[in-house]
Amino acid sequence: MIIDVHAHWGPWFFTMDVARASVATMDRYGIDVSIVSATEAVIYDAPAGNRALAGVLDGQRLFGHVTVNPRRLADGERDLREYLPTGRFVGVKIHTDYTGSPLTSPQMREALTMVAPFGCPALVHTWGPSVLDLAQACLDIPGLRAIAGHMGADGHRFAIEAARSCDRLYLEPCWSHAPAGRIAQVVAGVDTRQLLFGTDSTLIDPASAFGAVAAAGLTREAKARIAWENAAALFTVDNDVLAAWNVSKQP
Repeated sequence: MIIDVHAHWGPWFFTMDVARASVATMDRYGIDVSIVSATEAVIYDAPAGNRALAGVLDGQRLFGHVTVNPRRLADGERDLREYLPTGRFVGVKIHTDYTGSPLTSPQMREALTMVAPFGCPALVHTWGPSVLDLAQACLDIPGLRAIAGHMGADGHRFAIEAARSCDRLYLEPCWSHAPAGRIAQVVAGVDTRQLLFGTDSTLIDPASAFGAVAAAGLTREAKARIAWENAAALFTVDNDVLAAWNVSKQP
């Protein structure tokens, strides 16, 4: 079983749109479930992108992140109230760079504070030491559960420190680079119950994340936790769907 917690739906303005969020792509890589955000929502117009994404989610293999722009909080709260009850959206996506809202900004703190009572995890873009700021936000905001997108990218050592400081912070590994030993170091230094799997498709081909994880030499237990067990426990979905997620497959 594989659950991809960091994927996208829709084209990018880069030339790197190499693996669209489709069942065919998921089948090619053995991905059972993808949790996607709309590219339009992330980089341009959150309400429009969320609305478009709502029309393509199937609630079985494709689930959604409601994208929240910290500088348009009223729109974000409205979308959370509209889409989360459908059961097809199970998380929140917040991008720091595209919205001009660093993790230390008042706007980001307000956004995370708004999201926390909804009870779903927030996937937040992190890079370098900013992952430490996300951990601090989790400590400061009651009930907030956050996923450090890219687990800090080149700041994976900061990610280890961040995850150790707060058990409501989760790490997922996708990045456009794959330095030797990066994932193995994180797995060795962090409670494996805080680790998830993400690919960053459609921007990056899933082969990158699969190769990086495969090269880490993980134990069978760690592989299962990262591949699907932790995600199935973290995201709240319909009981019938959750039962399907909890059916482990032979490797």
